[in-house]
Amino acid sequence: MSESISIDIGGMTCDGCSGKVKKALESITGVISAEVSHESGVAVIEHKKVSKEVLISSIKSTGYTVDGKGEDFHWRDGSVWKQSAHNTKWCLIGCSIGDFGTIAAFQSIAYLDALGWSAMSIMMLAMFNGIMTSIALETFILIKQMGGIREAFRVAIGMSLISMIAMESSMNATDILIMGEPTLTWWVIPIMLFVGFITPWPYNYWRLKKYGVSCH
Repeated sequence: MSESISIDIGGMTCDGCSGKVKKALESITGVISAEVSHESGVAVIEHKKVSKEVLISSIKSTGYTVDGKGEDFHWRDGSVWKQSAHNTKWCLIGCSIGDFGTIAAFQSIAYLDALGWSAMSIMMLAMFNGIMTSIALETFILIKQMGGIREAFRVAIGMSLISMIAMESSMNATDILIMGEPTLTWWVIPIMLFVGFITPWPYNYWRLKKYGVSCH
């Protein structure tokens, strides 16, 4: 005979979050079904003789909390490294569009070059534009998942500014150190992208593992 249990979950912000918890719960032997809502923060689980501790442990393993407590943090979760790499990749693509586009414009358009902007000013503008295009790309990606542009933008704007600023700063600092000024060449771009990816990746892992924050 099956029984039902409700568990309050903290940290879920979208359908992707609730879907991840649902998948984890339904993978447990003995769980018949799991209905998970990020809006109410509740999981209703139908099961046959599965202990509450096992269910809670499964929820915590996805990065979310039960009764305000999550899984003890560690750096050994391969699935979180993989997911955080995927998140970082999309952020990098978005940031690069605005960042590289700005540098390329000042590099190739005579009018902009004639303005006499300093290297620091161009770098700051490139960083700002990179963050804006990253948010725009994430909004576009999340529209279907979030059920509309407003909710998609809310989630996208809630992305970690620390991660994006670290990414932008490291890419532009690498460009300045190698080239001496904001300049793009075919061989410096891969180096900038590599540094831009590696710099925020551990932070994105920590944020996803500890708080379950990321809906990319």
